[in-house]
Amino acid sequence: MILVADSGSSKTDWLGYKDGKTISFSTQGINPYFLNAQDIFKILSKTKIPDGLAEAVKEIYFYGSGCSTPDKHEVISNGLSLFFTKAYISVENDLVGSAYATCGDEKGLICILGTGSNVSYYDGVSTYDSNYGLGYILGDEGSGTSFGKKIITSYLYKQMPDDLRVLFAKEFETDKETVITNVYQKPLPNTYLAGFSRFMYPHREHPFIHQLLIDGFQEFIDVNIKNFKDYKTLNSHFVGSVAFYYEDTLRKVYEMNGLRLGKVMQKPIEGIYNYILKKEGIIKE
Repeated sequence: MILVADSGSSKTDWLGYKDGKTISFSTQGINPYFLNAQDIFKILSKTKIPDGLAEAVKEIYFYGSGCSTPDKHEVISNGLSLFFTKAYISVENDLVGSAYATCGDEKGLICILGTGSNVSYYDGVSTYDSNYGLGYILGDEGSGTSFGKKIITSYLYKQMPDDLRVLFAKEFETDKETVITNVYQKPLPNTYLAGFSRFMYPHREHPFIHQLLIDGFQEFIDVNIKNFKDYKTLNSHFVGSVAFYYEDTLRKVYEMNGLRLGKVMQKPIEGIYNYILKKEGIIKE
């Protein structure tokens, strides 16, 4: 049995192939910057999956946020091996999986805008290391964490318009001390901050939120896109919930910059899954 996973910091989507049938389930996000092998084992142990699946899996292809170096690959591999004891495990970063899902065999820029953000050049075969993807403290421009940070700081600094402040206070019922505790003393602060970004969607037409989105996407382009050679002629493909839910605004900012926006997907898991099954010769082109 083959199992394919696409993981961000918030959620991991899994698809498995066995005897001509597809099995699907999801777990908490698995990011080696925030979790160790035992943490990963505990997450899987608490997940409701079909009986006998752990023993049946022979191959796992895992594509995840934070899986950019050999030591982080090892964290994921060790954690998965504790649960899937009979499986060969391949670990790559999420940009590789996103490239398979969006580009296939064509070149382009692969962009992630979810809880975090990242970008890489894909030549149709391989992705290339970049200076981006610095995480929620140093980077993550245009991501859910970045927008969430801006939303909560504008609220705490009382820079948010009064009409939005009233609505925000009713939805989140939070204060300075609670925010500081969650950001500086509790695990997964990036996911916590990204949670505030969901406030934007129902109010995305409000001038304050609309400008916040434009500025955030422009920052992503200025920092992450414009340093690539031929960025004006390459298609930029996006995956992630932020790109998906705010595609209209993202497309507007791309047009303002004279750039080419390609595919936009919320979840690349099905594209990755089909790519792997074709590569393994299980399904035909």
